[in-house]
Amino acid sequence: MPKILIIEDEAAIRRVLVKILSEENNSYQVDEAEDGLVGTEKIKKEDYDLVLCDIKMPKMDGVEVLEAVKKIKPETPMVMISGHGDLDTAVNTMRLGAFDYISKPPDLNRLLNTVRIALDRKELVVENKMLKKKVSKNYEMVGESDGVKRIKDMIDKVAPTDARVLITGPNGTGKELVAHWLHQKSERSKGPMIEVNCAAIPSELIESELFGHVKGAFTSAAKDRAGKFEAANGGTIFLDEIGDMSLSAQAKVLRALQESRIQRVGSDKDIKVNVRVVAATNKNLKKEIEDGKFREDLYHRLAVILIEVPALNNRRVDIPLLINYFSEKISNEHGTAKKTFSDKAIKLLQNYDWTGNIRELRNVVERLIILGGTEVSEKDVKAFASK
Repeated sequence: MPKILIIEDEAAIRRVLVKILSEENNSYQVDEAEDGLVGTEKIKKEDYDLVLCDIKMPKMDGVEVLEAVKKIKPETPMVMISGHGDLDTAVNTMRLGAFDYISKPPDLNRLLNTVRIALDRKELVVENKMLKKKVSKNYEMVGESDGVKRIKDMIDKVAPTDARVLITGPNGTGKELVAHWLHQKSERSKGPMIEVNCAAIPSELIESELFGHVKGAFTSAAKDRAGKFEAANGGTIFLDEIGDMSLSAQAKVLRALQESRIQRVGSDKDIKVNVRVVAATNKNLKKEIEDGKFREDLYHRLAVILIEVPALNNRRVDIPLLINYFSEKISNEHGTAKKTFSDKAIKLLQNYDWTGNIRELRNVVERLIILGGTEVSEKDVKAFASK
């Protein structure tokens, strides 16, 4: 049941508002406060879905209450109640973050409609916040090793900027996690995060995938199509395995970085794009440059910031934490109780040679959860995680 707080110094108006909202299908729980100070204290202690607040009040007026609420409970929508002489102030409160305002005496339909819309908006904000938390959990970076601490520190420094980042490291080390953290901690986090696996797209299609195409540009181009750079406008594009990109596509990416413009395949029309580019590779790009397989000018454009993700064998201290994290995550996915690993089992896994890095460790943990005992033992590891 939505909780609504009414802050109003006129008892008669307060009673009317309480009566209207309390009788609305008995669907609202309504609290009262006789002035701004009392109302602010209630908001500090309780979570309200909506606050209706008078503007002219003794001790603390509605504008002051609004400013206080925006600091302590910024997601709480506030609807201001204005007398005839307060309309200019009421309009100004909208600029300060108020959801809406209603005039005295309150019109029944206007009041109820405003309340419903405000509560619906609050519900959407909460759902969006929960979804972001869920997404963030999917890309959690687990570890306390020096290597992981360095990466987290680098992300905190680099994410708020628009600097391009090149992430290097072997397959399966979690380069995509670094890219997602960079996006989520950036000013672009409300924009899209578009991922492109350059190794998974045939070389003859990579340019169309990145930049789009116009109808008739090639045999199967039946209609105009936007590319990934356009889709990422206002956000981040993550070019994974960029070392596998063709030289012709590299030239176009270089132009996009230099001019913030792209052209769809088959068109000579420039399209302005505003994207942050994060790239990743498991290859030694300097060696690729020497072999003529990667453009040196593109490398220097991409590698403004270099982040190297260490192999799991170089951060074995993180393995117990990763086992615990994967055990909980996988058990939740399977709908089963979380399994624990014995100390001997963990020790044995710490000593394995993890050529497939974190990706391989996750697969092994899943296998042990399915095939092992109630507590995964050293014997289970030897039987089902043999290398």
